[in-house]
Amino acid sequence: MIKGGDFGLGAENSAFEEYFIGKSYLNILTDSDCPMLVANVTFEPGCRNNWHIHHAQKGGGQILLCTEGEGWYQEEGKDAQSLKPGVVVQIPANVKHWHGAKKDS
Repeated sequence: MIKGGDFGLGAENSAFEEYFIGKSYLNILTDSDCPMLVANVTFEPGCRNNWHIHHAQKGGGQILLCTEGEGWYQEEGKDAQSLKPGVVVQIPANVKHWHGAKKDS
């Protein structure tokens, strides 16, 4: 059973499902007036998102915090790296990448 870790599972991520292969869940953790979005995204086993870029002229990017299960992260042109609880990945703005759950986690 998928639990969503300490931050909770949230709702099925249907608004963004076109950007995922498999099913994910989204729990927004910040208020709508907060200038920085923080969310818990839970991936079902084997779910991953498509290659994407977080564009920014200044600041920006993405931080991944693996809190439960195991997954993968890959930047374009580099080998995929394994994710497990406690791993933090800092993704600079304008870097093409994908991330998701391992097939059995």
